[in-house]
Amino acid sequence: MKPYVRNPDKAIKAQAMSYLQNLFTVITVLNLGLAVAVIFLERRNVAATWAWLMVLFFLPVAGFLLYLILGQNLSKRKLYNINKESETMLAGLIDTQRFELRRGNIRFNDPSTVQYRDMIYMNLTSGSALFTQDNDVEIFTDGNEKFESLIRTIIQAERHVHLMYFIVRNDRLGNRLMRVLTEKAREGVQVRFLYDHIGSSSLDKSFFKNFIEAGGQAAAFFPSKIRYLNMRLNYRNHRKLVIVDGKYGYVGGFNVGDEYLGLSPRFGYWRDTHLRITGRAVHQMQMRFMSDWNLASTVMMEWDPSLFPAEDFIGNVGVQIISSGPNDPVEHIRNAYIKLIHSAKESIYIQTPYFIPDDSVLTALKMAVLSGVDVRLMIPKKPDYKLVYWASYSYLGELLRVGMKCYLYEKGFLHAKTIVVDGKAASVGTANIDIRSFRLDFEVNAVIYNTETAARLKSVFEADMADSRQLTYKDYQARPRIHKFRESCTRLLSPIL
Repeated sequence: MKPYVRNPDKAIKAQAMSYLQNLFTVITVLNLGLAVAVIFLERRNVAATWAWLMVLFFLPVAGFLLYLILGQNLSKRKLYNINKESETMLAGLIDTQRFELRRGNIRFNDPSTVQYRDMIYMNLTSGSALFTQDNDVEIFTDGNEKFESLIRTIIQAERHVHLMYFIVRNDRLGNRLMRVLTEKAREGVQVRFLYDHIGSSSLDKSFFKNFIEAGGQAAAFFPSKIRYLNMRLNYRNHRKLVIVDGKYGYVGGFNVGDEYLGLSPRFGYWRDTHLRITGRAVHQMQMRFMSDWNLASTVMMEWDPSLFPAEDFIGNVGVQIISSGPNDPVEHIRNAYIKLIHSAKESIYIQTPYFIPDDSVLTALKMAVLSGVDVRLMIPKKPDYKLVYWASYSYLGELLRVGMKCYLYEKGFLHAKTIVVDGKAASVGTANIDIRSFRLDFEVNAVIYNTETAARLKSVFEADMADSRQLTYKDYQARPRIHKFRESCTRLLSPIL
């Protein structure tokens, strides 16, 4: 009688199945733990919570890794250590201005903007955004004009040049700017360059070599501690700021690269909006740069009165510089957008490359349309990120249905982030009308209270309409079913895109 011989292949398969079952159990427990963390511990926005739960459910392994990399909540962490002297001074200025606003003691250079006093108070109280009225504002809509102005201003710098950009390219424009900065550093001007590590991922150390040897300083925001692995990948510094001698400030949508000069075959003409501000609003931009620099750099910026020159500026434009980021539980820029929308009596003109509003912004826009306000939205016809573009389209129908006018910019790529209300108040900056800008990215906007400047921005929108095609509700309804399907799918992920 032959002895019984166990089938080795069958034993191996059984062992493999046991390993798979154990692995599935571990993944299930991890996913359950993450779900509990998302729901009960992180206390996220409800839409973002459901989006993450969906990712964890449909992509158990990949979703777990994505959450580890993209799902951190920075709002519970203290990232910025504010200098005691500057913190005390700022607190005193805020308290004084709040008192003056409550008493009605502030005289507005432009009487028609008095109606925004409550908004100014909100931004001051919530976002520490001081209100200044001695500013002059120049508007740029073309990259060539903006960078020619910027380089001229840098060449004239006497004390310091501070730059912060999300994207910096090692191309013709990037190298031209770096040569100018290197020369200023050799002259003894203090030059600091802060860039986002992920946004400028194509840069290597050689780009800054001559600049650093000349005495310049460079720092990367949230760099990868391990190559190809960045646990703060989802939280980027999207701000674009330049401050020269504490007197001149640039803020807006242009990054540093040849495509922003309209030289990219993919995008063609690049349509953006940027501001050059002269006045005490630049001091607020300086404080923003100082905080971000000290978070990113090992060489700290110390408090120095020369960074905030006490000059008598001759402008008359009211400005508040508003910042927001994932470290702050209050979405200051989102709130400012909502306040502007609710203040509208006649018109709201919005330009943004990405339109993924949260429920509060979407509801505010619907209410404005239904109240008889002329609401116009302009987005690019040509997308740069398809998933975001499809999600944007999914929101248009709700507003087109109630009477909003939508325009698709066709001349090139529209990257401007502006909102103009009643031709009296406006916001220009780095924040898009999307959830990422509201909650995930570090952003900065200039809110302007001045009829002349707001009217110029409104005219810019109207000029862009000549290079746009109006999208009607009938056109929107007639789009192919496959487009409707993909838009519905991407909308589910819009809170975390």
